[in-house]
Amino acid sequence: MVKINPDWWKALFDETYILTDARSVCDNELTCREVDFLEQVLGLEKSSPILDLCGGQGRHSLEFSRRGFKDVTVLDYSSFLIDLGRESAQREGLKTIFIQRDARDTGLPDQRYRFIIIMANSFGYFLDEKEDKKILCEAFRLLMPGGSLLLDLPNKEYILKNFSPKSWHEANEEIVVCRQRTLKKDVIFGREIVISKIKGLIRDEKYCTRLYSAKKISELLSSVGFSSITIQKDFVSHRENADYGCMTNRMIVTAQRP
Repeated sequence: MVKINPDWWKALFDETYILTDARSVCDNELTCREVDFLEQVLGLEKSSPILDLCGGQGRHSLEFSRRGFKDVTVLDYSSFLIDLGRESAQREGLKTIFIQRDARDTGLPDQRYRFIIIMANSFGYFLDEKEDKKILCEAFRLLMPGGSLLLDLPNKEYILKNFSPKSWHEANEEIVVCRQRTLKKDVIFGREIVISKIKGLIRDEKYCTRLYSAKKISELLSSVGFSSITIQKDFVSHRENADYGCMTNRMIVTAQRP
């Protein structure tokens, strides 16, 4: 077993993350394409309550609010990202709600939302698979009867066929991001090294992502109580042909609370 802090996700999503993943999480055109997709797949109505679970700085939710959606909430553990999103909403005069809490135990009211989205591979961060199931149980509790959950997951089949143990890219003129990856059973163990050409080493941290097959995630959702499960593979939102890690080629899963 690769040694890793099981709570790595509590600290990694900070100002450095915004730099290292800017080509995905700070790309407004990409976000708009993804929101177009969400509107089409889920058949969203402007009045429907939406929860963006593990939503980071709320890039999708802010775009929903810009488009006139009236009841949009972002929940994430990172206080840095939540503050960043809240500042954007205030600056633009948007009413998007931002909440800093754990997705496994949100403290939000039962059956509050019509739609819940978990985007950009923000699922599967735990060493213990049982913790992933807790997030699904919480999503089930928060959905209205007939409400829908959408999971944006890494496409396991694609990753296994195209697995790359190393990658690097320049986040900007100063920052270089190097990633090393090891695949153990269904989990990718990664090491992210971030180097500034001026300041030197900025980050050297380990992380992990659990890969789910279509069959496995369907079984997990069914065990929680979800039905009407659909799977769409080979979802690609980036237009450039590059190594975006688990964001390169994804699997979209939808499920409904009966």
